[in-house]
Amino acid sequence: MQKTRILWADDEIEFLKPHILLLEQKGYKVKTVNNGYDAVDAFKSDPYDLVFLDENMPGLTGLETLSILKSVNASIPTVLVTKNEEEHLMEDAIGSKIDDYLIKPVNPKQILLTIKKLTENRRLVSEKTSLAYQQDFRNLGTIMNDALNYEQWIEAYKKLLYWELSLEKLEDSGMHEILTMQKSEANALFAKYIENNYLGWINDPGSGPTLSHHIFKKKVFPTMEEDRPTFFFLIDNLRYDQWRVINEIITEYFRLEEEDSYYSILPTATQYARNAIFSGLTPLEMERRFPDHWQNDNDEGGKNMYEDVFLADQIKRVYRKDIKHSYTKILTHEQGKDVLENLNNLMNNDLNVLVYNFVDMLSHARTDMAMIRELANDDAAYRSLTLSWFEHSPWLDVLKWLAQHKVRVIVTTDHGTIRVKKPSKIVGDRNTNTNLRYKQGKNLNYQDKDVFVVKNPHDAQLPKINISSVYTFAKEDAYFVYPNNYNQFVNHFYGTFQHGGISLEEMIIPFATYTPK
Repeated sequence: MQKTRILWADDEIEFLKPHILLLEQKGYKVKTVNNGYDAVDAFKSDPYDLVFLDENMPGLTGLETLSILKSVNASIPTVLVTKNEEEHLMEDAIGSKIDDYLIKPVNPKQILLTIKKLTENRRLVSEKTSLAYQQDFRNLGTIMNDALNYEQWIEAYKKLLYWELSLEKLEDSGMHEILTMQKSEANALFAKYIENNYLGWINDPGSGPTLSHHIFKKKVFPTMEEDRPTFFFLIDNLRYDQWRVINEIITEYFRLEEEDSYYSILPTATQYARNAIFSGLTPLEMERRFPDHWQNDNDEGGKNMYEDVFLADQIKRVYRKDIKHSYTKILTHEQGKDVLENLNNLMNNDLNVLVYNFVDMLSHARTDMAMIRELANDDAAYRSLTLSWFEHSPWLDVLKWLAQHKVRVIVTTDHGTIRVKKPSKIVGDRNTNTNLRYKQGKNLNYQDKDVFVVKNPHDAQLPKINISSVYTFAKEDAYFVYPNNYNQFVNHFYGTFQHGGISLEEMIIPFATYTPK
């Protein structure tokens, strides 16, 4: 292994000889200079892995030297060494993107710790993370094979996501493969759990978790305050892992008051889950209460055109208070900027609901566009694209503005997605819907092992288009394909992000409440 190369600049370098000898005995290669100009020349001439800079050198100071070095190669970690403990100097150093800060007199243990932290951190973290996951692997397997309840399934899923986000930063492909297998096993067990319990939940609200149509009654209305407007942000199609990565930015401006979860209803599709959220009703109840607004799969026209009507009805029916509220759907960047300009007016409302459709559009674009498919070729890349959108979106500007005001912010979604990999043949008539993760029709012919079947839709609180209607929900990472043009369908949709079926990714939903710091 090549030795770590260190450049050390100090006008009293002779007093540091014992430290330098120790480092060389430990296998480090150290180049010493006694002023900033020589440090710059040396840095330009040879490659280094780490730089120590004395803050108070004649000629170029440590911070002035740092500025030049960063302009040459900003990726090399640099440590400022100083006798000066004044706060303004520390702030200047941090503002100059110093990587660490040592106060003289330094001792050997401090120096070694700093070097390992800055040059070997990735390797040490990788080794420790891999070891920790290996130790937790068996424990996770044992837990998931127990008879978990709905709360324990949420915790198991969060633990899997914790390891997924931790391991994705490592280069150990073997650990990634093991985690992928464990997630697959978890989804198989979760699908059995849903098959055994879902119909009971949807028909008896007290028997199971909070579901889509319970959200406002259980989680939103009880937290509303007269002197603090609530901003409810629903990001369509946002998975728990995607929320985790954008939450790191949100919490720079807000305090995470509560991280909670709920379960999406079936099908895990916008038409069903999001309408249920805003109406506070199951799809079957919506069809009966709003016969002119509810759209079945085979009806023409948009399926989410009356969410504002459903919301107003739920406020009147459930909250039973006369409140000022707004509903806004954001489909474009320009519409997002319009929201930003209208925030002063929205502050006069008790409740503001804002629906952002970008992530949903991203998942569909990834299916249809080769370029997007290349950019989001796995879960980690999909998270990265979501984060990039958020960092440059008007929504972040909206949140920054709200962080300066007395508000409560809620961030959630209607359902998630899963990357599908297993084609499953299905046959239906011409009126069968086109979704790849659930089918609704009559005389469906399917592969039993891949589906959860609801032969009487009313048992799942779903509309029945005709007397012999059946719903089938794809389990794990299966996706429905027709025998006609089978290979074409398989190749086109393999590895795409789909929703509508049963998986941890689609059904377990983040629900986060924030207050400004």
